[in-house]
Amino acid sequence: MKTGSNDQKHAAHRPLRIVRVLEAGQARTTVGRMVISGCMADVCAELDRLAAREAALS
Repeated sequence: MKTGSNDQKHAAHRPLRIVRVLEAGQARTTVGRMVISGCMADVCAELDRLAAREAALS
């Protein structure tokens, strides 16, 4: 039987995963959709990084 603490330890070691989804006919220069998964701290850090990059390009 799993306990809550074991679930939290397992989730903390899950690597950050970023998947970019392009639709048929969509140019490679467009972002398309992205799926970001992993522990909450890593996902938030990646979103912050993407926002900073977007701000720097504007």
